[in-house]
Amino acid sequence: QGTRVGFYRATCPRVESIVQSVVRSAVQSNRTIAPGLLRMFFHDCFVNGCDASILIEGPSTEKASGPNSLLTGFEVIDAAKTRLETACPGVVSCADIVALAARDSVVLVIIKCSPIQHILSSCLLRYCS
Repeated sequence: QGTRVGFYRATCPRVESIVQSVVRSAVQSNRTIAPGLLRMFFHDCFVNGCDASILIEGPSTEKASGPNSLLTGFEVIDAAKTRLETACPGVVSCADIVALAARDSVVLVIIKCSPIQHILSSCLLRYCS
């Protein structure tokens, strides 16, 4: 059974609102964070599935590899994890935080774009340029 809306309802009921709040704050401060979080999610899932291995520090890690060295938004994931560990320690996986943050960043960008805009990539480019 995969992660879905309400997955943590019983174990960490505020997980989605906490991640959304952290992402909203970060995007309001720096709008280039939104596509960065989406890109991070893609790069994390690309190699061995969505396992948050992109967050692991070190010289021989995914995070340090060439294509990933320019990823942004790690501080957003760290901030969300810190807040979640305070609210419900040891419950929410880092992989789920990365997925939720990517989802919320896309939603924030779509809300900012014109309702007529149907192509997400154009919307991201317009919002972040």
